[in-house]
Amino acid sequence: MSERIVVQDQTFDQERALYGSNGIDVISCRFDGPADGESALKESRDIDVRNSFFNLRYPFWHDTDLRITSCEMTDKCRAALWYTKDAVITSSKLHGIKALRECSDIVIDDCSIISPEFGWSVNDMVMRNSSAESEYFMMRSSDLRFENVSLKGKYSFQYVTDAVIENCNFDTKDSFWHAKNVTIMNSVIRGEYLAWYCENVTFENCTISGTQPLCYCKGLKLINCRMENADLAFEKSEVEADLLSPVISIKNPYSGYIRVPEVSEVIRDDENAKAEIIIK
Repeated sequence: MSERIVVQDQTFDQERALYGSNGIDVISCRFDGPADGESALKESRDIDVRNSFFNLRYPFWHDTDLRITSCEMTDKCRAALWYTKDAVITSSKLHGIKALRECSDIVIDDCSIISPEFGWSVNDMVMRNSSAESEYFMMRSSDLRFENVSLKGKYSFQYVTDAVIENCNFDTKDSFWHAKNVTIMNSVIRGEYLAWYCENVTFENCTISGTQPLCYCKGLKLINCRMENADLAFEKSEVEADLLSPVISIKNPYSGYIRVPEVSEVIRDDENAKAEIIIK
């Protein structure tokens, strides 16, 4: 077995500074400087990066077997991880736009994410104990597991498939549009127009807040959920819902049933809206 290369306490600003590395430990280094070089560790494998600072673009493209611990990627570190497989990122800041895209087999733990357009077309990712601020968060991604994540953003989880989300707190409008095969448990979801056009999405023990939620859905289930400030809910949806709190208004649910303690208004002006509404 070849001996690992250790690069420590150095500053790099040139183009492709450590390009194509294999079996390298990068410790307490800075990727910053006037040469403004890109792609520092592109096309590398078996990389362990610790306590390092990234202020330049595209550092981790086409990498395999990557570990990032206690690192900072600034707002100038654009598109930090693209086309990378098998990466574990812990206790780090990902603060550049488009920080993760077209990646697979990713674990993110105890991280701060401030990154518009984060996580597009990612496959097989676990995120836990982290916070995120993002627009179009995780769009078109699949095989996701989120635990104890807080999110503030817009247009999140659109077109995602095969996801399990637990103990999370999301403040994000237009989320889960066109999502398929998603289960959300023990979570708080705040925002307008939740999960329109979704398919086979289940909310269990959740609190849902915001106007016009859950319209045009297929295979929608709500189990022991609370709905706050919810008006014009379930329009043209196929739904099975057991709710624990009153709803302002329900509009034209197509099929299934909605069990609710109280609803102030039921709107039925569509002859196809035949779901049963049960006041319990």
